[in-house]
Amino acid sequence: MAGLRAEVFTYVAHALAVAAAVLVLVWCIHFRGGLAFESTNKSLIFNVHPVLMLIGFIIIGSEAIMSYRALPLSKEVKKRIHLILQAIAIVLGAVGIYAAFKYHNESGIANLYSLHSWIGLGTICLYGIQWILGFITFFYPGAALDFKQVALPWHALFGLFVYALAVGAAELGFLEKLTFLEESDVAKFGSEAFLVNFTALVVIFLGAFVVISTVSPNHEEDPHDYTTVADD
Repeated sequence: MAGLRAEVFTYVAHALAVAAAVLVLVWCIHFRGGLAFESTNKSLIFNVHPVLMLIGFIIIGSEAIMSYRALPLSKEVKKRIHLILQAIAIVLGAVGIYAAFKYHNESGIANLYSLHSWIGLGTICLYGIQWILGFITFFYPGAALDFKQVALPWHALFGLFVYALAVGAAELGFLEKLTFLEESDVAKFGSEAFLVNFTALVVIFLGAFVVISTVSPNHEEDPHDYTTVADD
């Protein structure tokens, strides 16, 4: 893949992100009946969970990661875009988790009994910690330049780790929900099962291309990078 820049991989990731958003909406609206925060049909409350977790937590989180490498903007502008998009992802993810708890509580279902719920809740906590530390270190009040130089690669590495956990939690969520549905009224080889499995595959590929776009070489020097410090 020599000679390919990060932007090339982001184009594929953007397309996969749009596809994932459309697929999860088709699933929850067409197959599962729609979305609602208040309803006598408690399944409509649950449907808010996969939509917000995928579109908010995964897709907007993906865009936040890719924006830092691919956008042809100054370091400071990209930093603000990255910060805002990650904040939106956390808020939507938190609302999505609230929807899952609300559905469980109103349906008489126990909370936090599955690996999906453990990893999902842990991931959003780590996501929040990552955002707070990034805000304090790189935005306000801001650490010393030497500390930023040391912290930046660790911030990026931990961010990718948390993002990978988010993708993993999403995959476990698709598997868990589809298993429950197939034990009730959904055919194992039916169109809904196919759609859910295909959506899960799209999310895996989205995560892969986001990571590749992040670690791929970018041949343009960034004059605003923390490692580029002019001599006095």
